[in-house]
Amino acid sequence: MGNLIGIDLGGTAIKAVVVTKDGTLLEEVNQPFVDRDMEWARAIRDLVAGFERKHGTVDGIGLSAPGLAARSGRSISSLPGRLDGLEGLDWTDYLGRSELVPVLNDAHAALLGEAWLGAARGMEDVAMLTLGTGVGGAAIVDHHLLKGHIGRAGHLGHISVDFNGPLDDVNTPGSIELEIGHKTVASRSGGRFRSTRELVEAHLGGDAEATRLWLRSVKALAACVTSIINVLDPEAMIIGGGAAKAGAALFDPLRAHLNDFEWRPGGAQVRIIPPALGDIAGAYGSAWNALKGGQT
Repeated sequence: MGNLIGIDLGGTAIKAVVVTKDGTLLEEVNQPFVDRDMEWARAIRDLVAGFERKHGTVDGIGLSAPGLAARSGRSISSLPGRLDGLEGLDWTDYLGRSELVPVLNDAHAALLGEAWLGAARGMEDVAMLTLGTGVGGAAIVDHHLLKGHIGRAGHLGHISVDFNGPLDDVNTPGSIELEIGHKTVASRSGGRFRSTRELVEAHLGGDAEATRLWLRSVKALAACVTSIINVLDPEAMIIGGGAAKAGAALFDPLRAHLNDFEWRPGGAQVRIIPPALGDIAGAYGSAWNALKGGQT
C-alpha cells in the first residue's frame, strides 16, 4: 500500500505530511518561507523529493493554498495580492508528476482533514470557520464538500454582519473577517493592540476597553454562526484558527450568545466544537483529496 503526501501552502509557512492511505502519520513538516521569487514553490518541490527519498515513491500528492481553486483542480485560479506566481501554476506539471496533483482551497482542505481524521469524522453536515489573519470557512453538506460554480462556496468569512460597515477584500460590507480577523485588530482598537492574543490577554486581565472590543467581536461571530446554521443546517460548527486558542474566552460568550440567537426547532442545537487536527488539518485534507483523485 503506497503512501500519500499532503501539502498546505500558507502565507508564511508550508505544512506537509506523509501518511498511509488509512491516515497513519509517517512524517510531518512545518517549514517557514519568505514570500519572494516563488521561494515557496521551490521549497515544495524539494520537500516532495526529500519525502520520496526517505519513504519511497508515493501514490498521490495533494496540495492546498489560499484562493479559489480552478475547476480543473490543477491550480489556484485567483489569489490577488500575495504569493505572486501561484495563480495558474499547474502543480501536476510543476512537480513533474504523471498522476494529477489535485489542488484545493486551504479552508476546504482543513475541513476535509477534520472530516477524515478529526473533529468532523462521521458527520454528513458540518461547517468550519478558521479565525486567523482573516476568516476562512468551508462546509460539507449531505456528505459533499461545497465548492460552488467557480469555487467561492464556503468563503464564510465574507458573510456580512454590518451592511453599513467598511468593505473587505472582496467588497463585502462589514464582514465577519473585519470584525474578528487578526489583521483588523489594530484598526479596531485605535492602535492599542497589535494582535488578537494581546487583545484577549488584556480582556482577561480586566481591561474594560479590551473586554468591550473582544465581546463585540464574539457577538458578531455569534450572528455569523447563526446565519450559517440557518442556511446550511449543520450538525456541528468547528471554530478553529489562532483566535480559537483563546479557549473559554471565546467559546463561553459565543455559546451564551447562541443561546439567544440560534433557532432550535424541537430543541435541536448545533454543537460548537474546536478542531482536532490543529494547524496541520489542511495537509491531511490535501492528502485525502489525493487519495480520492481530486473527486471531493
